Amino acid sequence: MNKTITYNVDLANMPPLTEKQKAELMMLANLPDDQIDYSDIPPVKEDFFKNATRGHFYRPVKSSTTVRVDADVLAWLKGQGKGYQTRINAILREAMLHSMQRHGGGAKADGAS
Repeated sequence: MNKTITYNVDLANMPPLTEKQKAELMMLANLPDDQIDYSDIPPVKEDFFKNATRGHFYRPVKSSTTVRVDADVLAWLKGQGKGYQTRINAILREAMLHSMQRHGGGAKADGAS
């Protein structure tokens, strides 16, 4: 039987590092690059990134909601063919990212303010 265990981590309130952890991080930070053992990592050549895409496996959690939209706006969205809900989401995501860049803020993903 395979059970999945999920942990929630509050990155804003991480527990303090122990003295042992601090010492290990300091030792690693001071380690010269030529002393790092890369033998278990195959080298990556430039052609590896030729067809790379960003966010290919990222799938945001979807929430179902009811939104009142002006009839002409909805007609315009539906008039572009299948996928009008995906287009609505893309338009809203673009506006969200633009706003976050402008204001340097981040909205909470769970909808809390």
